[in-house]
Amino acid sequence: MPPQNERYNAMELMVCVAARQLEDGKTAVIGTGMPLAAAMLAQKTASPNLIIMFEAGSTAPQFRKLPISVADSHSQVGAIQHSSMDEIMEACQRGMVDYTFLGGAQIDMYGNINSTMIGTDYQHPKVRLPGSGGANDLASLCWKTLVITPHDKRRFAARLDFLTTPGYLTGPGARERAGLPPGSGPYKVISTLGLMGYDPVSKRMRVESLHPGVTKEDVIANTGFEMLFVDPLPATPEPTAEELRILREEVDPQGIIIGKRGQ
Repeated sequence: MPPQNERYNAMELMVCVAARQLEDGKTAVIGTGMPLAAAMLAQKTASPNLIIMFEAGSTAPQFRKLPISVADSHSQVGAIQHSSMDEIMEACQRGMVDYTFLGGAQIDMYGNINSTMIGTDYQHPKVRLPGSGGANDLASLCWKTLVITPHDKRRFAARLDFLTTPGYLTGPGARERAGLPPGSGPYKVISTLGLMGYDPVSKRMRVESLHPGVTKEDVIANTGFEMLFVDPLPATPEPTAEELRILREEVDPQGIIIGKRGQ
């Protein structure tokens, strides 16, 4: 974990950094948890025209309250359409969705994700995870994939125990050879230590900024593969007072995602 900050906690920093990655006027299929809080914050700050979509069928809601899931009734308020999973996935297949936000138990240097199992025996795993859900479809068909996750060696793994969701697969050209849309793929990873992107040539994950108080050595010690770094390596801009106010008062006043202040 990064050093503690009296002004904000690690979850608040991650949500603010994630919200900044979502461009105004773009489309994004959003998942439950931190991605949802980030999308709501983005819509209330720099990206008021962000078109949010949910796997359950809602398109372009205007949030009044943080939904607890992608099928919560609050995910439908003010929406221009409430259809079905089929129509959302069809929009992705047609190339109409810019971003998707995913999570998982493991991610490797090429942005491949495991959300299926931990262990080497599929029939008798150490841990059985939820599985793909729509994650494989979304990462395969949306143009840019974002991931939010804690940063440690178990999650940033040299080798996945199971490949649930494709990133850049084995490296340059592998997605295209697998039949996935050219130009699509992993985009950003927001962790407790920094903001990562991907080298445009090697397709390997690289750190683009370190969160305040974090060093390169912290990232190296908590990553199971050789991480690349941009040079020069900037610090992640801290959350602004206005971002924190909106996040705490309008997005998540109950502290469901970001935790309660003082705890």
